[in-house]
Amino acid sequence: MSDQIILRVATKIIVPTILLFALYVQFHGDFGPGGGFQAGVIAAAAFVLYALVFGLRRTHRVLPTWVVRTCASAGVLLYGGVGLATMIGGAEFLNYNVLAHDPEHGQHYGILLVELGVMITVFGVMVTIFYFFAARGREDL
Repeated sequence: MSDQIILRVATKIIVPTILLFALYVQFHGDFGPGGGFQAGVIAAAAFVLYALVFGLRRTHRVLPTWVVRTCASAGVLLYGGVGLATMIGGAEFLNYNVLAHDPEHGQHYGILLVELGVMITVFGVMVTIFYFFAARGREDL
């Protein structure tokens, strides 16, 4: 799509906006609809759009496969780490009350961290799946 200048410029404007919306959905998730899963899919959709317009090779330079796989693993570790932190604090797994001086603040921090872990994992897995299917039959990647 190197001859599609309007599409390329529009994509350069839209991708950061999509990523900003993903962050909005992520951090608004504990007050309304949304959360980690939705935000992860929205963020992954931004990179899928980027790959469709600019090509898979350029997308791999912007977001290498090792980064995507690290995201998939790091999100799970963050989710599990919050659960272990609550157990170390003397509560049940994912009982957020012990994460702060006040149980209400602990609930807020716990939900925020767990949803962040879900977002990072979903983003990594979705982009990995896209990379896998987009690279099928291609030897140059």
